Amino acid sequence: MPLSTPSLDEWRALYGVAQKIKEIEPWEMMYEDELFAVQNPETGEIGYVSIMGAGGEHFSVSVYLGTMGIHGFFRIQEMAMDGDFSPEVAFSVPQLQASFEDRAMLEDQDRAVIKQLGLKFRGANAWPMFRSYRPGYMPWLLEAEEARFLTYVLEQTVEVMAQLDELEDGEELFPDGENDLLLRAPTKQPDGSLRWENQLHQIPEPEGQRIQLKMDPEAFQALAQLPVVKQKLEIDLFLSPAGVREKGKRPYFPYLLLVVEPKSTYILGMEMLRPDPTLLDMYGQTPFLVIKQLLQFGGRPQEIAIKSPILAQLLPSLMNQLGIRLKQVDRLRATEQVQNSLMGHFGGFGG
Repeated sequence: MPLSTPSLDEWRALYGVAQKIKEIEPWEMMYEDELFAVQNPETGEIGYVSIMGAGGEHFSVSVYLGTMGIHGFFRIQEMAMDGDFSPEVAFSVPQLQASFEDRAMLEDQDRAVIKQLGLKFRGANAWPMFRSYRPGYMPWLLEAEEARFLTYVLEQTVEVMAQLDELEDGEELFPDGENDLLLRAPTKQPDGSLRWENQLHQIPEPEGQRIQLKMDPEAFQALAQLPVVKQKLEIDLFLSPAGVREKGKRPYFPYLLLVVEPKSTYILGMEMLRPDPTLLDMYGQTPFLVIKQLLQFGGRPQEIAIKSPILAQLLPSLMNQLGIRLKQVDRLRATEQVQNSLMGHFGGFGG
């Protein structure tokens, strides 16, 4: 589906409020883990706002989208505290972000919009950059609805900072309940304008991911009739660092499904998957692809070792029906060697 590009007026509004954010420096007033929420006037979705920059390195305002976004944020925070950063997790959390970067970080499309608007920026961390994060996809340019919501978020960030600045000694703006947040909620007025007010919002419980499995019964039966082979295999599903760009489409990070013989580190099978139309749809076809790889192997291995939490969710019932022992482990040593070789070929995360 072609991307819905913001109009010049929508870009103008977004860049205008971004300049206000740079002027008021909200990162001087709030830490990254001090959150508030903003409701999208168009969809009703709740976005959770985190301000980054107190450390003086990366200056940004991020809005994490919905229940999946906020609990993804919490997971990223936990991993950061443990020193266990995972690009796969970071790129699976839906969010919109306004950041202030060096000019070299911008895409040609960013610079073209800035030129059209007649804006000028100079120096380090001075250039506004707006990005959309969707599970499985590369951070990319905003679509029109995203640009409008991010504009609302930045406007309400300015308002929240003003309210913080006006507090008297002993007054508090943010609720102190563990799961309670300040919510900036809009109400549409008769003249079409929006009136915003402070409300109390409780962070919802995490939602389970519903994955619709796609299976080929004939392929399953064909594998079930093959003999058991005294063989152990390693299977992993992981994010490739090599982004794929196709004209007129959102760039994405493909996933690799890898089947490895552990003694020889020989690659028995490899599939490249794309998160199309969504990451959950991609997960749904993964069990069939595992069956396909095992058919090419020519038998049912005695044991399959896996590390991926997603495979641990998708495969147990299937492997049990096939009489294959499934073992979840912390490390797949042979697969790691293959991955390191592939990563050296692909390079780091990006396009």
